[in-house]
Amino acid sequence: MTAKAPAEARPRRSAAAGATSAAQAKEAEVAEVAGIVSRNLKRLRLRRELSLEALAKEAGVSRGMLSQIELSRSVPTIGLLCRVARALDVPVSALTIDDSPGGTVVLPAAKAKILSSADGGFTSRALFPYDAERRVEFYRLTLAPGAEEIATPHAPGTTENLVVAAGEVEIVVAGISHVLKTDDAILFLADVPHAYRNLGTTQAVLYLVMTYVDSVKS
Repeated sequence: MTAKAPAEARPRRSAAAGATSAAQAKEAEVAEVAGIVSRNLKRLRLRRELSLEALAKEAGVSRGMLSQIELSRSVPTIGLLCRVARALDVPVSALTIDDSPGGTVVLPAAKAKILSSADGGFTSRALFPYDAERRVEFYRLTLAPGAEEIATPHAPGTTENLVVAAGEVEIVVAGISHVLKTDDAILFLADVPHAYRNLGTTQAVLYLVMTYVDSVKS
């Protein structure tokens, strides 16, 4: 006669199944983001009539990395996306967001596409659907305790308007430090080196409105 497993062991199998399901969902999300960036990158590169080598040189990244992205084999970090977007003379959203129809668009948090830094300490979620004429972008940013994100300068004339929803952060613009606490806001030209640092011991949350000048193509 085969002994039954103790009752207390059964939830463990259920928890393991749940973890597997969550991991599969995460893999599917990563694959979807990789596909979106792949399609957009190839389309925009060909529109500019640039080879992978030429774009890699202009963006300051390796040809191999761009090739992996175009083949949907790699999801780029936020910093790499910013460099490529600047080289293509487009908003970052042109690389990350699918076209959406006009009218009312609901963007459920559960289906949000989250981009992160290499170490995961900095994340960015687009709070808008992409369309070809967009000159203003809206993001939710998070910084883990002690995390720092050094941003690549954006196209000339680009501005960033940030408000701190939670935490205490330091915004460094062209070497000048600005410390912001909850509900503080800042507006600055983002076509110079700038960085975000979490000075606190809890996660910081920021909302960012990025505005491009009319000369930026999309």
